[in-house]
Amino acid sequence: MPSKSSARLAALTVAAVCSAASTVVLVSPAHADTVRIHDIQGTTRISPYAGQQVTDVAGIVTGIRTYGSSRGFWIQDPNPDDNPATSEGVFVFTSSTPKGVAVGDAVTVTGTVSEFVPGGTASGNQAITEITKPTTTVVSSGNAVPAPVVISARSVPAAYAPAGDTAANGSVNALPLLPQKYALDYYESLEGMNVQVADARVVGATDPFTELWVTVKPWENVNRRGGTVYGSYGSQNTGRLQIQSLGATADFPVANVGDTLSGATAGPLDYNQFGGYTLVASRLGTLKSAGVQRESTRKQSRGELAVATYNVENLDPSDNTFAEHAAAIVDNLKSPDIVSLEEIQDNNGATNDGTTAADVTVTKLIDAIVAAGGPKYDWRSISPVDGQDGGEPGGNIRQVFLFNPQRVSFTDRAGGDATTAVGVTKVRGKAELTVSPGRIDPANEAWKSSRKPLVGEFTFRGKTVFLIANHFNSKGGDQALTSQYQPPARSSEVQRHKQATLVNAFVKNILDTQKNADVIALGDINDFEFSDTAKILETDGALWSAIKSLPKNERYSYVYQGNAQVLDQILISPSIRRSCDFEYDSVHINSEFHDQISDHDPQVLRFQP
Repeated sequence: MPSKSSARLAALTVAAVCSAASTVVLVSPAHADTVRIHDIQGTTRISPYAGQQVTDVAGIVTGIRTYGSSRGFWIQDPNPDDNPATSEGVFVFTSSTPKGVAVGDAVTVTGTVSEFVPGGTASGNQAITEITKPTTTVVSSGNAVPAPVVISARSVPAAYAPAGDTAANGSVNALPLLPQKYALDYYESLEGMNVQVADARVVGATDPFTELWVTVKPWENVNRRGGTVYGSYGSQNTGRLQIQSLGATADFPVANVGDTLSGATAGPLDYNQFGGYTLVASRLGTLKSAGVQRESTRKQSRGELAVATYNVENLDPSDNTFAEHAAAIVDNLKSPDIVSLEEIQDNNGATNDGTTAADVTVTKLIDAIVAAGGPKYDWRSISPVDGQDGGEPGGNIRQVFLFNPQRVSFTDRAGGDATTAVGVTKVRGKAELTVSPGRIDPANEAWKSSRKPLVGEFTFRGKTVFLIANHFNSKGGDQALTSQYQPPARSSEVQRHKQATLVNAFVKNILDTQKNADVIALGDINDFEFSDTAKILETDGALWSAIKSLPKNERYSYVYQGNAQVLDQILISPSIRRSCDFEYDSVHINSEFHDQISDHDPQVLRFQP
């Protein structure tokens, strides 16, 4: 058996790399005879035995996974070494449902060590060390499972990850693990081992895939509703951990943010494509509800204009959520004067037959709002060119303005369509749109396979207000926070930066024409209030993201992998900001709840023009 130092050296002298859709096998000159699990795991993220046959690897079965595409069982050495960097557990991949083994069996396994990358190598995800093509021998049964390692606020370091090796495109794979210094290294050092969290607060609600997120650091960037706020790129919230279960789906807790898994939740520590390190529980804590309720904003006064943005998540006529969306607009948002809706689909949703009109979808929502006791909204929008604005294929999502004609009037100017660019002109010293509604530079490559901004000119109590409804390019394709590349690449923001530049230029065109114009750019910006996208929108003071008027721990509209974060924003021009007579509210009705009707929380701005 090679020494640990020679095994580490072998990991650095890779002879060949073979990549498939989801597996990377590294071949090293290490001779693998009978080895221990901690030797297989090694002191980096890649096993020094990857690609090699190992014989009679001993361990106790700690968990069995009988579902999904990654079926198999975990084994753990009950006699650990004294190196905190080497895991004592490993997953044995059987492909089909494991047979002939049970939790508590002492086994020996002969097979091939492999490094499996969930999502494939292009995802940038870390690899899981596995034993594949196994031959398993049960030595004895009924053995005690190794006691779980307790993951706690004290054990998880504050620093998230080391900087990746620049010579390896920023990968951390070959770097020695420092589990006492970096959170990702700490979790990696426990890969495959039996672990436990206790009395863990839920920071990401149960989702349709039967998983939730907890934190082991209850005071880490906490907000008043029990969530964990993601407030900067350097504040990844190291206490977050995904929870899945080895048990029946029906037994999985249905939790909201703020709830607690009381007592112990324990099982093997895995790594998956959608969330990274995951405790796959064989024992779940008892759900204790925090009783977090959906919020409602206040009603605007007679002299206040209330403007909202709300992503209704691919709403089409076949959906059964119209009554709930209507109740949210009437009861929780208090019937804003203008609502910018994102992700309104065409009249037959995902049916890909060339339909682009959305009048049936919008009318159904307006009628539901009336039935819920709200106003009879009017609406304006521009149908996209079929298949050109991204989103679900066939759905032709777009932004739509709803407005209450009893409070607000819309200025219609003919000529606006999917391909015509809106402009700004000066009439009697005031800015006016050349077409209304219109779209900002729709032929520009910045909007390729993405939603073009919808611009409209409104009048409230004799004062003109310009609104720009946005739905920027999504974050799809970005590397995960738990990626092997540190810091992870955010490739999707390149397009958002181009989009933000165009919107900023259009707003400046209005302000150059009329310095004191009231301009609001709002919608699903798909980026954070501290991001470069937001900074580009704010260039030269043309706009300011009004969510920054809230305390930092109240700034969120979306919860992703346990991080409460900002994606939806309302940005305001200097005339609105200078008045100091505005009020902003992020109305939390969806993102924290397991039974959400959208994954976004609506945002409301009230001000006196």
